[in-house]
Amino acid sequence: MPEPPMVPLRPRRLTPAAMLSAAQGFADVMASRRSVRDFSPQPLPQGLIEAAVRAAASAPSGANIQPWRFVVLTDPERRRRLRIAAEAEEREFYDRRASDEWLNALAPIGTDWHKPFLETAPAVIVVFEVHQGPHTPKPYYAKESVGIAVGMLLGALHHAGVATLTHTPSPMRFLNEICDRPAEERAFVVIPVGYPADGARVPDIHRKPLSEVLVNC
Repeated sequence: MPEPPMVPLRPRRLTPAAMLSAAQGFADVMASRRSVRDFSPQPLPQGLIEAAVRAAASAPSGANIQPWRFVVLTDPERRRRLRIAAEAEEREFYDRRASDEWLNALAPIGTDWHKPFLETAPAVIVVFEVHQGPHTPKPYYAKESVGIAVGMLLGALHHAGVATLTHTPSPMRFLNEICDRPAEERAFVVIPVGYPADGARVPDIHRKPLSEVLVNC
């Protein structure tokens, strides 16, 4: 097999002090990220979501297939349809499908089947995994690849100063119709994006300390 074409790597070089400062500064910014459920309808700056998606689309992926699609919903009628369909699935989940154990785990967050943020947020990004189809190649490690891209998307949006929420109604096949996507694309997560509403509140939860999640060997 011939060697694939290569190009020179031009890494970003920082001094050790600048590296540490950059890492600590980014960690401080990300430590303030919270999932928000009360959004303002205030429009977002032009080009903001496009820039964040550009960052997300730079994520690594299995065999560089890049098996993701970012569908941005800003049309009020489409977002209304999204809310109606998502709330129907969520009502089934909370009333019938969820176990008591699952509901107890969700209790500190205070969620239920009502999802008004799908209409009030000025934009909703629906992220799809792209699987093999008539015009798309077979992906490798699709979920892992899309998960990394979503993490980078959330980081880029928070770094820009806007709020997000990861919403995963189940099942999510209804999103193909709402977003006009083909069958080989499978919804991965729904992300409302916008400014927090005035007086927005979030659950009083805490993250594990570094000593619990970091292992040096």
